[in-house]
Amino acid sequence: MAGVITASEPSWIAPFTGLSPRCFGKLVTVLRREGADAVRKGRPWSLPLEDRALLVAAYWRTNLTMRQIAPLFGVSKSAADRIIDHLGPMLALQPRKRFAKDTVLIVDGTLVPARDHTTAARSKNCRSSTSHQVVIDADTRLVIVVGRPHAGNRDDCKASEESGAEAAVGTTMTIADGGYPSTGLVLPHRRRKGEELPDPKQTRNESHKQAPARAVHVFARMKTWKILRDCRLNGDGVHHAMLGIALMHNLALAG
Repeated sequence: MAGVITASEPSWIAPFTGLSPRCFGKLVTVLRREGADAVRKGRPWSLPLEDRALLVAAYWRTNLTMRQIAPLFGVSKSAADRIIDHLGPMLALQPRKRFAKDTVLIVDGTLVPARDHTTAARSKNCRSSTSHQVVIDADTRLVIVVGRPHAGNRDDCKASEESGAEAAVGTTMTIADGGYPSTGLVLPHRRRKGEELPDPKQTRNESHKQAPARAVHVFARMKTWKILRDCRLNGDGVHHAMLGIALMHNLALAG
């Protein structure tokens, strides 16, 4: 069965991955470094590595079902499922372990609607969702860390600690909104009942609002990969998708 979409035709890459052909080449290099193209026992893959990478990226980008996306690449539904299970974890963003002294980070949480009720819960968006703590670089807007997902009804403060995001940033200056009390992060000044904040603190709060806004812009860019709007994957699938999309977001942003 012949496929319609192939990485050998560069015009297919941008619409189905959100990446330029150059950035897509870097994505394939990451997979090769992870051993995705190594010779293995059993039946060989019916698609070359470039087409398999395109299939995974296109699945995350479009959120088509397996029955819809498999014929586009000329493979069976089960083969498409195996390709996604095999390559998805290899595309995971690796968290940065060292930071320059002047680095400023921003942490915030985002909800991803998910159908796996073992990891999701009804949340403030009135849907069954998972909560993801994401750390970005305040200057470059690159994603630095994506924590483990939690049920969507968890508050950001507890989710930040339990997801591993808080430990990953260490003592690096990290800005957060008012939903992270008692965490040691840089938070806006709170106004006591019946009192007004002094002008210097109000000015700082106005400046502080710009930091969480940057995180919201990053989430908006990441959710152009439509699987983060309605994830049908079970188990760690939503976590692998979040990590892989964070990597592709960084590649697209860095050019």
